[in-house]
Amino acid sequence: MKIIVTGGAGFIGGNFVHYMLNKYKEDQIICLDSLTYAGNMETLADVMENSNFTFVKGDISDRNAVYALFEKETPDIIVNFAAESHVDRSIVNPGLFLQTNIMGTGVLLDACRKYGIKRYHQVSTDEVYGDLPLDRTDLFFMEETPIHTSSPYSASKASADLLVQAYYRTFQLPVTISRCSNNYGPYHFPEKLIPLMIANALNDKPLPVYGKGENVRDWLYVEDHCSAIDLIIHEGRIGEIYNIGGHNERTNLEVVKTILHELDKPASLIHYVTDRPGHDRRYAIDPTKIHSELGWLPTTKFDDGIKKTVKWYLDNKSWWEHIINGEYQNYYEKMYGNR
Repeated sequence: MKIIVTGGAGFIGGNFVHYMLNKYKEDQIICLDSLTYAGNMETLADVMENSNFTFVKGDISDRNAVYALFEKETPDIIVNFAAESHVDRSIVNPGLFLQTNIMGTGVLLDACRKYGIKRYHQVSTDEVYGDLPLDRTDLFFMEETPIHTSSPYSASKASADLLVQAYYRTFQLPVTISRCSNNYGPYHFPEKLIPLMIANALNDKPLPVYGKGENVRDWLYVEDHCSAIDLIIHEGRIGEIYNIGGHNERTNLEVVKTILHELDKPASLIHYVTDRPGHDRRYAIDPTKIHSELGWLPTTKFDDGIKKTVKWYLDNKSWWEHIINGEYQNYYEKMYGNR
């Protein structure tokens, strides 16, 4: 199989590239990434010399570049991770999210129609469902839950999902969609909650927590997410949506305190800051469908996953320190400048 992974230099996409190359020794993986601020070639350093891996720098909203890649590679499967994904950034600059997440998805879908593929998979988010009340722990997001977005980011992802579904219905394009809960694990960009708290705690800097830290998220270890997508693209039913959840609900404050405990740092580092506008209260996914149809269940409990994550950041300080000081953005030139 030949698989194009868009956004493969990002957090989840990068983990997926590693996962697939390790599991499927005969498959060819082509990573298409525009290397925005969240794309990091150092994430792919270990696979750059793998003969089954190819990196292509390009933007999914660049129609000419995408078409040229499809014509050259004739891929079997497309897995679209490429997206602007930070809610705070979407509040500051919504237009960028519309361009990449909606228009870019449209370009990929058109390329799939033009050149033919066996499967297009859209990696989405549980944020398209909006949020749940904190006092109704019996409620969960299901695939049939109506879309009810809260931010420009989630609205752009919901729009992309609707576009994918429209191409399935109108053009019979073989598509699947997955909606995941909050991921954590190796290679997570340090502006997101868990890596930010780890980095700040290690440097004895204040740990900024929105509001009172009461917002609840369902945490999914990134390798569990990769295994779910692997199952969906190989065995999932065409045209279907699959929710992927970790069964690991925690308040933001609980997450921060767990990290401080792992690093033996004091709670006095916690610094409460003004809450984010429109901050969703609770996310919680019911993954019954993917379990009953494909046999998938998360295997990593949060307490175990956070230990592995903290250890990875301790063992790979240069990776996130390069991001903090900006050096990671020079890595592409180091890799390709003389090629």
